Amino acid sequence: MTSFVHAATTIETPGTHPTANFLGLTINTDTVLTTLIAAVIVIGLGLIAKRAVTSEVPRGPQLFFEAVFTWAREQVRENIGLEVAPYVVPLALVEFVFILICNWISVLPVQVNGKDLAPPPTADINLVAAMMVFVVVWIHVAGFRANGLGYFGHIARGPGGKMFLAPINVIIEVLANPLALALRLFGNIFAGTIMVSVIGLLPSYLLWAPNFGWKLFDMAIGLIQAFVFALLTILYFGQATATSHSDGEPAAAH
Repeated sequence: MTSFVHAATTIETPGTHPTANFLGLTINTDTVLTTLIAAVIVIGLGLIAKRAVTSEVPRGPQLFFEAVFTWAREQVRENIGLEVAPYVVPLALVEFVFILICNWISVLPVQVNGKDLAPPPTADINLVAAMMVFVVVWIHVAGFRANGLGYFGHIARGPGGKMFLAPINVIIEVLANPLALALRLFGNIFAGTIMVSVIGLLPSYLLWAPNFGWKLFDMAIGLIQAFVFALLTILYFGQATATSHSDGEPAAAH
């Protein structure tokens, strides 16, 4: 029992990060490093797919990107309309691939005392919040472009068209939905880092079995969360660009 408690105290608390100061800002260096690694992998996969493009049966990165692109294109076509917001297709594609790589970085076998040296950057609320802000800003920009000033009136009135519910509607549309989008991703991936720390308490001769099983499960969770984030982004764009139409059809592009 004493050894177990001692082991627990040697493991860093999940959610702590090595930091550095730059221009008065505190930077989580591990998050920045793994984010850059994920970005390089995404760009590299894209370049490889581009070089290997063929009109024959696609393979490797081309097959992966074509599958994700086809899924994103179909979702945008059904929920928004390709003529309304065609830019949502590449946005959802890059979101899915980038978040997936970020989530799967934790699979790398670089761990000391139960602490991942390359933790998934999506387990850091700072990265997830930044992605959420980026998506939300463009959702409102798309809604304004599709519906003009009437878009903001729709946010105030809400689905029921009741102005006295304006404060609640604004909170839901502007705050609650975006926070749910971000916290869903962060919570699931952060939980994975906690499990890694807990598994790290096991003796070394037993560690490999639960660690291997958890890594597989964690990869599945990472895939699902990347899919959910990209899908909800598409759905939020669809809601924003269709607000002026009572029948739910996408608005015509300006």
